[in-house]
Amino acid sequence: MIGSKRMSNSYMQLAWAMMKTGIIGYGGGPSVIPLIRYEAVMNYKWLEDEEFGEILALANALPGPIATKIAAYLGYREKGTLGAIVSVLAHIVPSGLAMILLLTFVQFLSSAAFIQGMIGAVTPVIAVMLGMMAYEFGERAVKGLGKYIGFGCFALAFGLLQGIHLHPAIVIILFLGYGALHLRTVAALQQRKQQKEGATRGLD
Repeated sequence: MIGSKRMSNSYMQLAWAMMKTGIIGYGGGPSVIPLIRYEAVMNYKWLEDEEFGEILALANALPGPIATKIAAYLGYREKGTLGAIVSVLAHIVPSGLAMILLLTFVQFLSSAAFIQGMIGAVTPVIAVMLGMMAYEFGERAVKGLGKYIGFGCFALAFGLLQGIHLHPAIVIILFLGYGALHLRTVAALQQRKQQKEGATRGLD
């Protein structure tokens, strides 16, 4: 009985969390990410912030809507295939139904003054949420890579994306490769340092 209740609660948590992100999210996939991060990392603690950052990077590099991919991953991580199905459906079905119901009124709503006011009011909130998430990930990157390498990576990424307009997926793959190489290099240097220290102590 307890096990089935926990299972039910877990599915309910997945459905409720993804339904909220699908309905409240405004402005497309990237604007929904802070909402999903809050539910997955802070509210239900399904995964750590570092893992969420890794999944976000991979989801950006893969084709398809980013929010749906992350919802599928979270559901699969928690409850396997059925969890992924529940998570994705809860994320897309309510907002899809709302869009269908409002479709007949779209012409009226798009020109209504109060709708324009609502859109104008919510846009800064989304911008601040995205900015806060970017700052937190950037701060973690600087701590992991070091100040100079971290800021150098920021400048290089900005130049690749805005200067030569390289596709974001290619930039993500390049930096994923560099990150893996950086971690391996640091680990090898630390291991070599420990071996030298061990040899020096042995001679003493």
